Amino acid sequence: MDKFFTNAFNNMDDESRESFYKTVFMNDDSEYAAKLRVEYYRTKFRSMGENVTIGRGVHITNPQFISVGNNVSIGDDVTLMARGEKGITLSDGVRLQQRVYLDTERVTEGYITVGKGVYIGTGTTLFGHKGLEIGDDCLLAQNITLTPYSHIFDDPNQIIYSQGGHCEKVTIGNDVYIGMRAAVMYSGNIGDGSVIGAGSVVVKPIPPYSVAVGCPAKVIKERK
Repeated sequence: MDKFFTNAFNNMDDESRESFYKTVFMNDDSEYAAKLRVEYYRTKFRSMGENVTIGRGVHITNPQFISVGNNVSIGDDVTLMARGEKGITLSDGVRLQQRVYLDTERVTEGYITVGKGVYIGTGTTLFGHKGLEIGDDCLLAQNITLTPYSHIFDDPNQIIYSQGGHCEKVTIGNDVYIGMRAAVMYSGNIGDGSVIGAGSVVVKPIPPYSVAVGCPAKVIKERK
């Protein structure tokens, strides 16, 4: 029998073996591995509450800039990119489903704050270039994209990437429901109690307690 990998393991130094074991436990589906993941990140996060679960295959950058409340669930293959000290805050009761991607993007300005009881569905991607604030009790369905940055492309003689862009902080109020595959752009603040239809593209502020649908999203009625 070929023992290539066994021999490779036996030749590892202590640091490489620790990395190997970390990889195994970070991706193992057992109850014991799940417990170890929580114990490990409790020593790494800025703060962590009680009754936290962390799934398999998570990718976390700069955990020292991440705060996690009580009863938070981080699903399999979630990515948390806290590039600067303002970092990422997951308040009590937040649920991140599989393959959720949160990225503060900028080192000095970027941050993401997720309020209490928020549900973020599978495959949703959220950026916080100049700050993203999500209120309490929001429901974000699957495969939503929130990108608070719009590239400038006025000069055809320059490559688009070099022309910079528009960027603002984005705020999503309390008790907001955003349907699957919706997109929210840099000027797309959403007021309390609003509903954004599936597949809609939000390019301007939505007033509180509104129902908005379409591309671009337009208010079709009020929930009041």
